Amino acid sequence: MADDKGQELRLQDFAGQAYDKLRYGDTDRQGHVNNAVFATFMETGRVELIYNPQDPLLEDGFSFVLAKLDIDYIAEVLWPGKVEIGTRVTRVGRSSVSMQQAVFQAAKLCASAETVVVHFDQTTRKSHPFSEAQRAKLEGWTQVG
Repeated sequence: MADDKGQELRLQDFAGQAYDKLRYGDTDRQGHVNNAVFATFMETGRVELIYNPQDPLLEDGFSFVLAKLDIDYIAEVLWPGKVEIGTRVTRVGRSSVSMQQAVFQAAKLCASAETVVVHFDQTTRKSHPFSEAQRAKLEGWTQVG
């Protein structure tokens, strides 16, 4: 799979980089990691980027809610081992942010996803616009490569 410039996706092209250790319980009857686990990989990638305690994005009383997760399965992931997850911002809206994510095993692209999360006010239970500081931070998490 290629990015919007026709280049093959690589982990180093992503602002956010995370990993997950594979568990035997992640496998299915075919012996590969079950497709449902890929949603967890994507969650790990985006949570480590947007909820980083050393570089907080959110103020108290706010969170992100998942609005869209569209996964393309490209190659199987096999246990044992680990996967690496890349996450980068592709669009910042008024109160939502779109991300491209990818899962790699041994540097091989195994899945990619389009993810949208919404900035959420926990009191009103509604979306809430980003501040200028949040917008600047999110825009800084675009393609690295």
